[in-house]
Amino acid sequence: MAGGLLLSGAVAALLTTALPARTPASGVFDNPPPDKIVIDVATVNGSGCPEGTAAVAVSPDNTAFTVTYSSYLAQAGGNSDPTAFRKNCQLNLVVHVPQGFTYAIASADYRGFLSLQPGATATQKASYYFQGSSNTVPKTHPFNGAFNDNWEATDSTDVAQLVWAPCGVLRNFNINTELRVNAGTQSPDKVSFMTMDSTDGDISTVYHMAWKQCP
Repeated sequence: MAGGLLLSGAVAALLTTALPARTPASGVFDNPPPDKIVIDVATVNGSGCPEGTAAVAVSPDNTAFTVTYSSYLAQAGGNSDPTAFRKNCQLNLVVHVPQGFTYAIASADYRGFLSLQPGATATQKASYYFQGSSNTVPKTHPFNGAFNDNWEATDSTDVAQLVWAPCGVLRNFNINTELRVNAGTQSPDKVSFMTMDSTDGDISTVYHMAWKQCP
């Protein structure tokens, strides 16, 4: 993992040049503000993201940011640790946005690898909230065995239901994710597992941002 993506540092996006274009019906901008976004990782906690195993980067066009994990794996069955069936991660992010703008998370793309024996099941769950606000309703994606392939899941939010960062106030943004594997009726000596990690940086969780001007 590149040194520039370490949790201890801020990751800044490059400047964009296009001015944002307003979508009349919603007030949401098709394009983000031209000034850079900087994201600091305030804290990272959870069995799925031990220290030094998660990284955040902002896309060059300010439309998304990615989180890359290198040790996010849940498993059950065989000689697996009894606590390994559930892994979770909470990221507490400080998102510095250009003055006069606010953002919301419009959608999130999750992916990884899943190996489920016949009779086993797995779930991926995520929720998001701004500091001082209540949690969003978790969105859960179930999977059933037998399965042995890459997996993908997307959380999408309608424009009318977007939760916007408070204007003029810096509130940390929290992301809670969870992977869970249930051995179910699989053979006791078999192992099922689910990952949301990447050893080469090619597999990342992508959070797509919506933008609008503050009143």
